[in-house]
Amino acid sequence: MKRLAVIAIGGNSLIRDNDHQTVEDQYGAVCETASCITSIIEQGYDVVITHGNGPQIGFILRRSEIAMVTAGMHPVPLVSCGADTQGAIGYQIQQAMDNEFRRRKLDKSAVTVVTQVVVDVEDPAFGNPTKPIGSYYSEQQVQEIKAENPSWILVNDAGRGYRRVVASPLPQKIVEEDVIRKLVGDGYCLVAVGGGGIPVIKQADGTLTGIDAVIDKDFASSLLATKIKADLLVISTGVPKVYLNYGKADEIALDSVTVMELKQYVQKEHFAPGSMLPKIQAVINFLESGGKKAIITNPASLEAAVAGKTGTHIYL
Repeated sequence: MKRLAVIAIGGNSLIRDNDHQTVEDQYGAVCETASCITSIIEQGYDVVITHGNGPQIGFILRRSEIAMVTAGMHPVPLVSCGADTQGAIGYQIQQAMDNEFRRRKLDKSAVTVVTQVVVDVEDPAFGNPTKPIGSYYSEQQVQEIKAENPSWILVNDAGRGYRRVVASPLPQKIVEEDVIRKLVGDGYCLVAVGGGGIPVIKQADGTLTGIDAVIDKDFASSLLATKIKADLLVISTGVPKVYLNYGKADEIALDSVTVMELKQYVQKEHFAPGSMLPKIQAVINFLESGGKKAIITNPASLEAAVAGKTGTHIYL
């Protein structure tokens, strides 16, 4: 019986640098990741791919603002931006995976499920926006950005620049969970809960309504992995391993670590909020909810990490 892995790739990992931000550049990055993921499938895994969308949402919002000012076009709500990026990024991943399957003569197909995720309208996150989205801005750009967008909240994101932050409520339920489970059971390679899923709230009559927010993709991936009983949760980030004292002369790479040890490191504030901390918390949630193993690594190391050659491996 094949093992099941949920592999979460970051939205920033699809944007190599400031000189490679086009749709074509993004597809090139997707193809590289698709090759690594296909190699994981050849290791004996069924795979569900999730992805971030922070920069991509930022691009759509900026285009919408420019179009509104210059041509009177209607603005695009944040919740619709999330849906748009699920379709666009999902299309690229789906196509790249299918092309890779054909090249390797694998009897496999990829499919994207545009996914809604229920959140609680009373979640305190709506009163305390913390989720970074969009581009990085220099300190010199901040005043100009605030003048153009007085409602935006901009914060320094782990020393890499300033980014807009929005509400990031916790995921409560994946609406398309049964569909995802069935498609995985039928042997498909899935792309799901893109960008953490489209945030929706449940009305008293059971109907769903979209709400402007961004669900952390790592928390949504953890929830999905738990619900479909995945054997492995893999979260990709910008570094091949998790580090203590990251960026300092005495930084230490973690090869293998337990949940109890991770909790101690969290208490000592080794992991930056909005950067590594949500990934650590998502992994802890998965393992404490029945998951067997989790790995944190960078996109280029995905295949080697699942094979046990690199990455940070986390166990209960």
